[in-house]
Amino acid sequence: MELYQELHRPQFHFSAREGWINDPNGLLYADGQWHLFFQLNPNATIWGDMTWGHAVSDDLLHWRQGDHALLPDNTGTMFSGSGVVDHDNTAGFGDDSLLLFYTAAGDYAEPKQPFTQCLAYSTDEGVSWIKYDGNPVVGHFEGGNRDPKIIWHKPTSCWIMALYLADNRYCLLRSNNARQWTRFQDITLEGVSECPDFFPMTDEVGQERWIFWGALGRYLVGRFDGEAFVPETEATVCEYGAHGYAAQTWSNVPDGRTLQISWMAGGLFPEMPFNQQLSIPVELTLTGSGSDVALTRNPVRELTSLRTRSIIEPDQTLKRGGSIRPDTKCPLLDVSFVVQPGDAEALHAVIRGQLARFDWKKRELTFTKPGNKVMGDGGTVPLPTTDQIAVQMIIDKTSMEVFINGGQTSASFCYLPDGHIHVFELTNWYGDQRIEKFELHELASIWD
Repeated sequence: MELYQELHRPQFHFSAREGWINDPNGLLYADGQWHLFFQLNPNATIWGDMTWGHAVSDDLLHWRQGDHALLPDNTGTMFSGSGVVDHDNTAGFGDDSLLLFYTAAGDYAEPKQPFTQCLAYSTDEGVSWIKYDGNPVVGHFEGGNRDPKIIWHKPTSCWIMALYLADNRYCLLRSNNARQWTRFQDITLEGVSECPDFFPMTDEVGQERWIFWGALGRYLVGRFDGEAFVPETEATVCEYGAHGYAAQTWSNVPDGRTLQISWMAGGLFPEMPFNQQLSIPVELTLTGSGSDVALTRNPVRELTSLRTRSIIEPDQTLKRGGSIRPDTKCPLLDVSFVVQPGDAEALHAVIRGQLARFDWKKRELTFTKPGNKVMGDGGTVPLPTTDQIAVQMIIDKTSMEVFINGGQTSASFCYLPDGHIHVFELTNWYGDQRIEKFELHELASIWD
């Protein structure tokens, strides 16, 4: 079948031309382009031979995959990492050179070596990459220490690296030239391992807060002065669902937004030339202040550019067994509505034969979990106890992402379709409940 038109190919989520992918890596914006690197096995549709794939976009949606950026070498395969723009030539490769930091996975070298952190750079806007001849820039600390995430801390004119150590332990390092690094703080993030992210945001009262994030969508909010990160909240879950993992934010974003993308781990893509997909990009915001601050996640505004045909349903009360069945055959959807649960037991959203159950008695959302790997909190999503709940569901050929009450709760799920008559329907389960502001937008493919 024609490339990107395969049966189970996601149509507006990123997937590689062929081969296995997992963590997003090296996310940066430079010279008018969004760069997306990703863990890739170019030789098979199962994990292995970790290489950095590379794609670019003008709009965060339409991706063009190019040559592989980082190939395995005698230090091992290329595990996860991050990317930055070196505006001030701190590393000595030239103004505005692009820097990638990655883990050389020594266990996969011959002979085996410890995991170390390495640097590569580009002076031609990311077309080609050169591995720094002084690698590694960070030696081995313990275990499979990995996944360096870098950010520039302007007040102290230093690069800061967040690095995973082992178990639920991480550390912070600093450098003024991106080549020599000093470890200065260890951090524990309960219930999480791998793939740290570390970035500043502004809360609702205008105060700078720092987010320390781990692979399972849990995070701490605190203060950072360049010398120490001081957590001010408990570890909090931001990304629920069965399949959200290894999220990372873009660096050098031109308009001040905090943008993030995840690996949707564990989806099934039987007999396809590719395996696995990424989430849609989302924008993070901070709500509240002090110890009550929390992250929200919502689809990037660019997603609305994919809308084609729209269906608006009238506000209505659903009686027992009542349904809303929009007249659409399109499998690519952006659906939103506001529900007042009333005395109903549940609301069933059936997506191409798969059930998303909003259980109002338990106040939880569950969705079919067909994948071979369940991440995060196992697929159960807590629902707010408010009398009115706003829901947005972003639906592709093999995934559904849901955002509740303006992104206060969000979750990622993968699925395969089952037998169905209606592409999408809402069905009331006992009692009465009211559905208002129902909008369904059919979406265009990014591969057309």
